[in-house]
Amino acid sequence: MYERLLPIALLLGSNVFMTFAWYGHLKYKTTPLLVAILASWGIALFEYSLMVPANRIGSQVYSAPQLKGMQEVITLLVFAWFSSWYLEQPLKWNHWAGFALIAVAAWLIFLE
Repeated sequence: MYERLLPIALLLGSNVFMTFAWYGHLKYKTTPLLVAILASWGIALFEYSLMVPANRIGSQVYSAPQLKGMQEVITLLVFAWFSSWYLEQPLKWNHWAGFALIAVAAWLIFLE
């Protein structure tokens, strides 16, 4: 059970850091681009520190395509929360519909 749940928890944490690294600077558009880049790289270090172990541990029970599909769904869920909460840009119906199609694609990856 540890090998199945720990990668999911690590991917969740990793995606929180990744989302802040990639999109957090959008709230501070007056900050110089170089500062935004350096801050994003600093945040990304924590993202990689969780993503690499998630994939290493997860590969014991999941295939690489399954890990990637799982990561994409987690990314979308984290991004939906982040966009609404942090950026104050709630998702519209078409965003949710597109995300749902991606989730269906990820589900297909898990079929044997």
